[in-house]
Amino acid sequence: SLGFLLASLVVRQDAEVHRGVIGRVLGEDNWSSWSAAERATRLRHELTSSREWSATESSANESLSLPEIAADDAEAIAVLDVFRALADARQRYGRRATGLYIISMARAVDDVLSVLLLARWAGLVEAAADTEVSDPRSIVPLDVAPLFETVEDLESASDTMDSLLADETYRRHLAARGERQVVMVGYSDSNKDGGLAASRWALNKGQAALVATHQKHRVKLTIFHGRGGSISRGGGKTRRAVLAAPRGSVAGRLRLTEQGEVINAKYGVRAIALHTLEQATGAVAVATAAPPPVDKREAEWATLMELIAHHSRETYRALVYEDPGFINYFRQATPIDVIERMLIGSRPSSRRARVGIESLRAIPWVFAWTQSRHILPGWYGLGSGLERAVADHGRDQVAEMVRDWSFLRALLSDVEMVLSKTDMPIAARYAELAGAPGAEIFARIQTEFERTANLVRDLAGIETLLDGDPNLQRSILLRNPYVDPMSLLQVDLLRRWRASERSDDSLLRALISTVHGISQGLQNTG
Repeated sequence: SLGFLLASLVVRQDAEVHRGVIGRVLGEDNWSSWSAAERATRLRHELTSSREWSATESSANESLSLPEIAADDAEAIAVLDVFRALADARQRYGRRATGLYIISMARAVDDVLSVLLLARWAGLVEAAADTEVSDPRSIVPLDVAPLFETVEDLESASDTMDSLLADETYRRHLAARGERQVVMVGYSDSNKDGGLAASRWALNKGQAALVATHQKHRVKLTIFHGRGGSISRGGGKTRRAVLAAPRGSVAGRLRLTEQGEVINAKYGVRAIALHTLEQATGAVAVATAAPPPVDKREAEWATLMELIAHHSRETYRALVYEDPGFINYFRQATPIDVIERMLIGSRPSSRRARVGIESLRAIPWVFAWTQSRHILPGWYGLGSGLERAVADHGRDQVAEMVRDWSFLRALLSDVEMVLSKTDMPIAARYAELAGAPGAEIFARIQTEFERTANLVRDLAGIETLLDGDPNLQRSILLRNPYVDPMSLLQVDLLRRWRASERSDDSLLRALISTVHGISQGLQNTG
């Protein structure tokens, strides 16, 4: 057999799901209310105990260890079946058949240890050089990658990894994996949590701190970028993003996700695919071999960027999370109710069975705002942050930072593109669907849009958005006349469909067609 050589299977699960399963299996009903440190202590005990099951001893309706699994606990059975499937794949197709196990919403050491314990219970173990498989010190042959997604989690990621890399139980596991660690950073949820500027700055700081932490523990770090297609979800030009990354965060290694329409756009044609890979490879080589020299102004820039990010996040959250009328505006002034009915995603539109912005996944969140031509997650709040920086430090100092700092220059270049695709007159038509209560919210959005666009143009020294990228500027100008009629048609269809209490299937089919059309026209939509 040649083995499994085409692709490795990557698995991803939410940390909350792991906690729920382990709590029930251990018989600890209040497991989630334990502190992270208390859970970690118990998990270490379980990982070093003598209880061990091989893959052949476990089955879907049997307990996997001394604690019993209820026969009707479908979630626990399903979670453990995933680890059994990984064990089976390795046995059938070889070690390269399985890749990373990613933990969504990771926050503490116990989230990583939970994966190791679940793998042991399911029999996904291999003997270390000096042990037998039945030995509790046997190795879980799995690379575990915590995913830090919110602004708060990104800011504490280095502390979390510092504790994890100092944990003897985990370090033994890591030694068997070649002292290599993958850490995934999320662009989508951090953006939804705090807006674009706060998200990008938290990602930048988080990567720099992660590099320092892993160097301290002598562990080779690969940062895995969970990017989507839109600017709001980390999209944009890969070369520019790599060259603007913190020093040491690339180090010859780049791993990122490519999703949705981006796959076809970047890799659908052989020549374009080769060009995409050449650009990425070249950027990695430059960032690794010839990183930019340290600029003595960087400490000052960081302080200024902290101010921009802080006020940007405050402005963003004041609208999105603190205005009680915003959730209704979002659901009325965007076609989110249509998107939720479309079979276009690999996962449900919400993480939990709860109503609200917090539980909504980032893809439908961004997709809905793009459809309604607001594209709000890609720029809202940045103008207020820049305005405060100019007021406190002067226009010339902020403009100098934009000119000379690759991080901020890349951020504003991405925002230029989003602002160019945003259409406030069309967005106003969608806002009418929210009625009189939505008028005030739309007025706030329009004011922030004008503030952001004016400041971006002024600080970049241009008269019109995208003057520095005439090809993209021309492309957007040529596409918009074809997209605008579809947007106006969508507004009318939404009004009629909702008037029918969303029961008219023919209107829904027409709406879905407009969603596809607008998405094709605008591109980078989700």
